Amino acid sequence: MAALQEKRSSEERKHKSVQNGAETSQGQWGRAWEVDWFSLASILFLLMFAPLIVYYFIMSCDQYQCSLINPLVDLLMGNTHLSDIWNKTPTLTYKAAGIYILWVTFQVILYVFIPDFCHKFLPGYVGGIQEGAVTPAGVVNKYEINGLQAWIITHVIWFANACYFHCFSPTIIFDNWIPLLWCANILGYVVSTFAMIKGYFFPSNAKDCKFTGNFFYDYMMGIEFNPRIGKWFDFKLFFNGRPGIVAWTLINLSYAAKQQELHGKVTNSMILVNVLQGIYVLDFFWNESWYLKTIDICHDHFGWYLGWGDCVWLPYLYTLQGLYLVYHPVQLGTANAVGILILGLAGYYIFRVTNHQKDLFRRTNGNCKIWGKKPEYIECSYTSVDGTKYYSKLMTSGFWGWARHFNYTGDLMGSLAYCLTFAGFKALQRMQPQRADSTMDKGETNRKDTQISHT
Repeated sequence: MAALQEKRSSEERKHKSVQNGAETSQGQWGRAWEVDWFSLASILFLLMFAPLIVYYFIMSCDQYQCSLINPLVDLLMGNTHLSDIWNKTPTLTYKAAGIYILWVTFQVILYVFIPDFCHKFLPGYVGGIQEGAVTPAGVVNKYEINGLQAWIITHVIWFANACYFHCFSPTIIFDNWIPLLWCANILGYVVSTFAMIKGYFFPSNAKDCKFTGNFFYDYMMGIEFNPRIGKWFDFKLFFNGRPGIVAWTLINLSYAAKQQELHGKVTNSMILVNVLQGIYVLDFFWNESWYLKTIDICHDHFGWYLGWGDCVWLPYLYTLQGLYLVYHPVQLGTANAVGILILGLAGYYIFRVTNHQKDLFRRTNGNCKIWGKKPEYIECSYTSVDGTKYYSKLMTSGFWGWARHFNYTGDLMGSLAYCLTFAGFKALQRMQPQRADSTMDKGETNRKDTQISHT
């Protein structure tokens, strides 16, 4: 009920007044107190079309060999109808539901009940109990940083099963990919709805809640800043990192296993995707304690944007390169493969060093060296909603002297490298895709017609 009182008092913030004779901004770093028409229109668009976008990409691969144009052409030419496409889409199955429930439950157990031990023997790794940034209400949350440990345990079990125990097929994720999509959507909507209800009636900290009075904006962007259950289960840290990012590398491994099953080999392009994206995932978990100081944790509230996005958007769209290579296996020439590897590693280097420079500068308050010299910076100030004036330093040395957020350049280089694995050069040698209806799914997703003829 304290949150409802906080909601009523939000109106009073509009009249927070002046300091030094100037009216303070009604805004604040993070999500808004009020919603303009453009923000509302954008949010309604995302709520309506983001799930359809994910479905369209996955359906295109399932029924049209990853062609994004052919479904539209078929619809416009009258060759097929939306009902035909929908009827050929695999439905939710008990098997997929069981797999997904087991997966999420396993990640919850690894997150909540197994304290981190990796920081005790891995030099340079920061794990265990760490403090986050100060929230707007002045709270400093503590987190159990054990993502790297969860990733290692999960993948050890995966490889042990693939090599020795054979309890399930390594292709299990691909074989149930669309039924698992429905499970991921259900979880995304359930956790987002629960987070909104929790924000209204039993928030973890009522003073860190934000209400605009607009249902769609509050549902999308979230009400609670750090929703938690108990002392350690933090919604933002769990859903941002687990189960989606831990699954990222498993999904790619399942794609590689399916390519081996269908075509008798794993191409070097598939290996590149697994290696380059695997480095990115490992970087995330190695630096999970640093992640506590990023925008996702420090400024975003937890709503549909993070809840559904982490459950569906991330695992289903970030892994499209590997999915495409299952249907269109590409064997790169040596020079092309090496070039893509260098591009991806260079992008990762820029991404990592740029982030490290900013983190080092903040931790030492500028008392450090960037590229062998004391960093340069500019002094900035800003005034918060309550009229308090704050000061900050913006570094202008290193990569941050070249451009603001040069880490995004590294990110883009990495993304380009992923895509070049199958579409970057005229000299690509493409293996003939097989029509393998009998082996494609082994009946696990009830897919009766892959419509390869549409390619």
